[in-house]
Amino acid sequence: MQRLQLTEIRIAGFGGQGVILSAIVIGKAASILEGGFATMTQSFGPEARGGACSAQVVIDSKPVLYPYVTNPDILIVMSQEAYTKFGPELKPGGVLIVEQDLVKITGMSQAGRVYSAPATRLAEELGKRMILNIVMVGFTAAVTNILQKESLREAVASSVPPSFRELNLKAFDRGYEYGVQALQTTPETGVDENTVKVYDGV
Repeated sequence: MQRLQLTEIRIAGFGGQGVILSAIVIGKAASILEGGFATMTQSFGPEARGGACSAQVVIDSKPVLYPYVTNPDILIVMSQEAYTKFGPELKPGGVLIVEQDLVKITGMSQAGRVYSAPATRLAEELGKRMILNIVMVGFTAAVTNILQKESLREAVASSVPPSFRELNLKAFDRGYEYGVQALQTTPETGVDENTVKVYDGV
C-alpha cells in the first residue's frame, strides 16, 4: 500500500452538489481506512443551496499541523464560479479536475495536469443528478491515485444512507472507470466533447 503524503485538496462548487460529503469521504478514507491523518474545513455562500460552497481537506501520514488550504495540490471544481474564484490558488504544477459541462477553462492555468469529466451527465444516466459528487470522487481516485480505490469506495458506502448506498457505489465506480479512460487519453488522440478530456501543461 502506498504511503500517504502531505496533500492539500480543495473541492468547490455550489450548494446542493454534495461538496461537503465529497470532502468527508476523502478525509475518512485517509484517516480511518488508511491509518493516516486528515482535517476538513468548509465554507458556504449566502445561500445554503445554490450559493458558493467549498471544502478543504488536508491529508498526511502524520498529524496535520495546519488545517487550512492556501495553495491546493488538487483542486476539484464543479461550477464556473468556483473555478474563477479558486483556480488562481492552485499550486503550480498541481492537478485541476473540473466538471466538464459546468466549467469552462479560460485563460492560462498553472496546473500541471487538467482532467475534465461530465459528472452531471454520468450521474443522470444512473438516475440521480445529485450523485455527481460521488462520480467526481471516483474520477479523482483514478486520475490522482492519492488514496486506495477500495478505501474511498468503503468510505462512500459508510457515509451515505443505506437506501442510497448501492446507487452511490455505482456512481463511484462509474467515475473511476471514466478516470481510467482519462489516463489512457492524450491530447493527440482527437477526443471529442463526449469523451474525457485530458490536458497537459495547460
